[in-house]
Amino acid sequence: MAAGATSSRLHPPFDRVESWIFDLDNCLYPASTGLFALIDERMSAYIARLLGVEAAEAKRIQKQHFHAHGTTLAGLMKEHDVDPHHFLEDVHDIALDRVGPNARLAAGLGRLPGRKFVFTNGDAPYARRVLERIGIGDQFEHLHDIHACDHRPKPQSHGYELLCARFAIDPAAACMVEDMAQNLRPAKALGMTTVWVDNGSERGNHDSDPGHIDLRITDVADWLDELLEDQ
Repeated sequence: MAAGATSSRLHPPFDRVESWIFDLDNCLYPASTGLFALIDERMSAYIARLLGVEAAEAKRIQKQHFHAHGTTLAGLMKEHDVDPHHFLEDVHDIALDRVGPNARLAAGLGRLPGRKFVFTNGDAPYARRVLERIGIGDQFEHLHDIHACDHRPKPQSHGYELLCARFAIDPAAACMVEDMAQNLRPAKALGMTTVWVDNGSERGNHDSDPGHIDLRITDVADWLDELLEDQ
């Protein structure tokens, strides 16, 4: 099926979707791998070096920035003038042996009709490494990272609007898949169909209002198998 086409075999509301937008971390790989914990540790270590504080204080500052600004990076840029490229290169310098190929996910994405995008608060070099490790690097038309969002992270609406504008995505014909429920609120406000990957990765940011969530799942590969079972 040609890119951008829809399939009448998909059940509503997914039968109208032409563009599929996926988060990366704890979404396209299981949160149980603990991969993001390695990044989390490096963020705390970065802050400890930057500010000359002990590990416990660095962790407190890190989480304060995360909750107040959406990402640790956003807070560090605003309050400490941190270079985003330097920060992201440092914290993403991790081994990826906890993540392996997922042939079932690759097959599901390959059968999914329409255009596919990755939208991440991380940076493109790290995201490409992870996607290649999973075996799905060739599945996506574009990788929309934090630099492409002018360093304004999800859930700020700026990055969502830029993605749609740059790639002529009609939000009414788009679906966003994300493990952070709060990051689906701007997508829903734009008119997207929303899928929450509820896998325990909320890290204290659970969004209790389900009004902006169309579907709740626990695993993307499982969901694609179910969505495409009649294809």
